[in-house]
Amino acid sequence: MEKLQTQGVGLPRLGLGTFRMQGDVCRAAVESALALGYRHIDTAEMYGNEDAIGAAIASSGVARGDLHITTKAWNENLAPDAMRRAFDTSLKKLRLDQVDLYLVHWPAQNMNLPAMFETLIKLKQQGRTRAIGVANFNIALLKTVVEQIKAPIACNQVEYHVFLDQTPLRGYLAAKSIPLVAYCPLAQGRAATDQTLMAIARKHGATAAQVALKWLLDQDGVAAIPKASRAESQKSNLDAQHVGLDDEDRAAIAGLPKNKRFVNPGFAPAWD
Repeated sequence: MEKLQTQGVGLPRLGLGTFRMQGDVCRAAVESALALGYRHIDTAEMYGNEDAIGAAIASSGVARGDLHITTKAWNENLAPDAMRRAFDTSLKKLRLDQVDLYLVHWPAQNMNLPAMFETLIKLKQQGRTRAIGVANFNIALLKTVVEQIKAPIACNQVEYHVFLDQTPLRGYLAAKSIPLVAYCPLAQGRAATDQTLMAIARKHGATAAQVALKWLLDQDGVAAIPKASRAESQKSNLDAQHVGLDDEDRAAIAGLPKNKRFVNPGFAPAWD
């Protein structure tokens, strides 16, 4: 699978999202994904499934060096001591000596960005995480982190799909050679039933979800982490890599509404 090279890490462009998967269901899903060839698994302390993912990794037989594991610090744990404790807990649950990418899950109102990134950089320097990054940061926050603090950000993970325009954010990230990792890439299932995407899918012998994923993967510097618990859906998402979209398809997708944000908690930053 193609990888995005960022801050010394090879990030597989298609990974498995695990939000709202827990326990045996999560473990089985990760075991299935790894057996199918997935090598990028995304989790977070807030998901409550790191222990299940750790068990799946341990039983998979896949060499650790072939895997990319991302986890995240919740926005209540961004003070230095709290972040270190959260990181230690995540690593223990995952049964790992090191994660590949450790992210700030969401910005918080009272966060001390310099102290926060000093802590993250130390974790990287200690070899406990190979790279650090952020999720759900808007351009203003990114400018502070990248241009003032000069933190070595390996990605920004944000909601991105065919119904949400992220052109300004993508432009800033591209200028700084920072990948965008798209979560919710199928718009919480809505892409699968969109008439425009279904028409494109029929043309290519594909599914609407595969069209939506391939639209993302065709963009430079973009990775995607669709959630899928069933092996059939996991394989279908992998097969999206082989769909060939043309200019007519891209024009039709460009005509879809681009203002649909489905993840917007009360503590989200101002996006515009």
